Amino acid sequence: MDDVIAVAEAVRSGQRSAVDVLDECLTGLDAANPALNAFVVVDEGLARKAAEAVDAAMARGEDPGPLAGVPFGVKDLEDCAGLPTSHGSLLYQDRPPVAEDSVHVARLRAAGGVPVGKCAAPEFGSTCMTATKAWGVTRNPWDVSRTPGGSSGGSAAAVAAGIVPFATASDGGGSTRIPGAFCGLPGFKPSYGRIPHPGAQESNTSVFGAMVTTVADAARHLDVAAGPDDRDRTSLPPPGVRYESLIETLAVSGLRAAWSADLGFAVVDPEVEAIAFGAAEALVDAAGLDLVEREVSIANAMRLWWGAGAVDLWMDLEKDMWPARADEIMGWNRASFERMDGYTVEQFARVWKRRAALEQQAHAIFQDVDVVLTPATAVPAFAAEGPLPTEIDGRDARHSGPTPFTMLANLCWNPAVSLPAGLSAGGLPVGLQIVGPRHRDDIVLRLSRIFEQARPWPRLAPGYS
Repeated sequence: MDDVIAVAEAVRSGQRSAVDVLDECLTGLDAANPALNAFVVVDEGLARKAAEAVDAAMARGEDPGPLAGVPFGVKDLEDCAGLPTSHGSLLYQDRPPVAEDSVHVARLRAAGGVPVGKCAAPEFGSTCMTATKAWGVTRNPWDVSRTPGGSSGGSAAAVAAGIVPFATASDGGGSTRIPGAFCGLPGFKPSYGRIPHPGAQESNTSVFGAMVTTVADAARHLDVAAGPDDRDRTSLPPPGVRYESLIETLAVSGLRAAWSADLGFAVVDPEVEAIAFGAAEALVDAAGLDLVEREVSIANAMRLWWGAGAVDLWMDLEKDMWPARADEIMGWNRASFERMDGYTVEQFARVWKRRAALEQQAHAIFQDVDVVLTPATAVPAFAAEGPLPTEIDGRDARHSGPTPFTMLANLCWNPAVSLPAGLSAGGLPVGLQIVGPRHRDDIVLRLSRIFEQARPWPRLAPGYS
């Protein structure tokens, strides 16, 4: 299927009907989804009603919006009216459809988007692979023996296979960028607060977003989704810019960039490091950046995220779920609940102090440079069923894991992106991460567009064009 902008403009110009686009999507879904398990719930009736509404608006001479007739998937951690939200968990799997959209989904619908169903996510979005007791294993279209990543794994698989032009994502510890890296997609995480949540939220790190195939699609999505909502007190003011225009015009030549292969603590596959560094050099050259010699070494953000993120998990439980239904919970989540059962205020305070120290480290880094470049992950996609690799290049990687680079931007609220940097010897995508200053989503998107022009990537996984 075409990208977001191509579909939307074809529908807005009358070249295609939204219903015809939906029919193409459903045909592709029937063909590809059995092997991938990207969608776990599909509602053709809901989707057809939305597509027909777009066509009716066109018939009245109205503009349905910048996402006119574009089918999309909704990550199964996010609410879409008329569809259930299982959070990837047996604890919620049998719940009825929800009555209201998230703020994010409501804006996508208002812009003419057509929700098709729910995309798989790991239980409570807590890990970088997508396999659950509730829905089974989700697979990577580049290699179905490998994971598409997590937690937006179903969304990434659906988009990389061309089932839908985009799918909603969220990123609390890398959950948009990791699937982007593993599935050969641009995975953009906006600044914290750029896209509002539907109300006071438990997570201090998670940001809504989208899996897409082009930087222009990421920019259009942000133009639709960004802006404050009073239900979310952390939501940012209107950006006051049009990102879809700025990705072509923003002046970035002369910005200072720093490269870090490990952030001072990560264990990285040498092949991944080399591919990502080659991509970083290409970006520096294409954008006219000043690559400065500045060590970027921080506290182990992975360990800190594990400590802070486990607190968030408790917000996903309702009364009487723990420990009464512990056997229904995935093993790594159950271990977190067991570890934190009886967590003291003093222990919680220590975690928050370490986070505050990391924020000061990030502040110091961005006083000296404008962007930080790193590999997006420490390894290419690993086995779809897991487990997470604990050894990389013969070295113990238990202290940092396979995805150590993404948590910095979550804990410190920076915008960041993973871009397709190249392929491993095994033919698997590798990502380059760009982390920008807080609130400067425009810089990250503009650099992404420059890199896309300099080093174009395959829009879809092989065999899914």
